[in-house]
Amino acid sequence: MTDHIDALISRFDQLLERLDRALPPLPEPTDWRAHAFRWRVRNGRGWLAAVDQPHSIRLSDIANVDAQKDKLVRNTAAFVAGRPANNVLLSGSRGSGKSSLVKALLPAFSAQGLRLVEVDRTHLADLPDIIEQVADRPERFILFCDDLSFEEGDDAYKALKSALDGGISRRCDNLLVYSTSNRRHLLPDRMRDNLDTRSVDGEIHPGEAVEEKVSLSERFGLWLSFYPFNQDEYLAAAEVWLSHFKLKLTKEARQAALLWAQMRGARSGRVAWQFACDWAGRTPAERKQL
Repeated sequence: MTDHIDALISRFDQLLERLDRALPPLPEPTDWRAHAFRWRVRNGRGWLAAVDQPHSIRLSDIANVDAQKDKLVRNTAAFVAGRPANNVLLSGSRGSGKSSLVKALLPAFSAQGLRLVEVDRTHLADLPDIIEQVADRPERFILFCDDLSFEEGDDAYKALKSALDGGISRRCDNLLVYSTSNRRHLLPDRMRDNLDTRSVDGEIHPGEAVEEKVSLSERFGLWLSFYPFNQDEYLAAAEVWLSHFKLKLTKEARQAALLWAQMRGARSGRVAWQFACDWAGRTPAERKQL
């Protein structure tokens, strides 16, 4: 009888050993010495992966969005100081500096305890797990969702709504959500949604579909809107980025910058940066050929 039990125990141990080999390895512990993190998910397990070399753009490098920059910096300064601050939605024209502004906050405030956590839209359902990991930390975390938008039937936005309001648990005091989007309401606006709009005593009452779509963006306490650049603003941004490469906006560079924007069909900080990269990569002889 004893031999039979010993054999069963041995087979059970072998089975556990095989299971251990088959299961994915546990993620390494979070390196809290890092200033930036990405939420990674593999085989159903999520963890905060340290970013060794985070984006190092400076706030002074981002031109023509001074009003938005001032509001974002003021809100972030209050947050890192432990004062009340708002979640932020940066929305509007593509390439106008929304993402760059958020990334530039890290070198500006990291010495004061600010940390940046980048989360992909597809992992928003993991927000409660992220919040649980950082809730008791002494640092101040900005959870960064870049280029955020949702499609019809996408339930991921419900997890974001809970994170913004705290859900049944209290709101995490050391974490804010900063999101960028080309859409103010984050969800697509359909013509059919307006068919449910009613007029009551002369007042317009939106339908339930519209109310649902607006409710998410309203959970961001601070809205920052970004608009397309005019020609002067675009050239000013090009001049800033050329100076990054120790170049000047000469007459030739100015003409080339305008042609570049015309070919791209847009004027923005991103287009100005792309032009500066192209111009800096040319030899002096190649620049004269334009």
